[in-house]
Amino acid sequence: MPKPQFVYVTYIETTPEKLWEALTSSEFTRQYWFGAEVKSDWKVGSPFALLLDGEVTDSGEILEADPPRRLSYSFKHHKYEELRGEPTSRVVFTIEPFGSLVRLTVLHDGFVEGGKYLGAVSNGWPAILSQLKSLLETGKLLGIPRAALNKGFDAK
Repeated sequence: MPKPQFVYVTYIETTPEKLWEALTSSEFTRQYWFGAEVKSDWKVGSPFALLLDGEVTDSGEILEADPPRRLSYSFKHHKYEELRGEPTSRVVFTIEPFGSLVRLTVLHDGFVEGGKYLGAVSNGWPAILSQLKSLLETGKLLGIPRAALNKGFDAK
């Protein structure tokens, strides 16, 4: 039986280079990722951290970095106690030119059957990626509330 995973595909009117920058630059992520900052030097084997309000919410290691085509890192949640026991997962961003657009595929896998983390990311990623698409295409955010990130599990 296949392992649980989250896959999201969207088409964005931008360039692969701008999308790569948006995924790897805290100046960008703060805008569309509800204030979160990404910290890494984006080299394979280097640490990765996601900070929200100065607190490390998730961390991992860069598994693959091929700008501006593919980025992958391990992802371990720290913020919510009910998700801390979940295993380290993996996030893969695949960026492909598609005419005047860019096709972005996000794969998040490594979940356990019946775990809470898949539900959490299944609500979080669409909110984050919708904001990213809007920001790159229009320069504006959609106004999705930060609470959308916590939908799908009971955050305390």
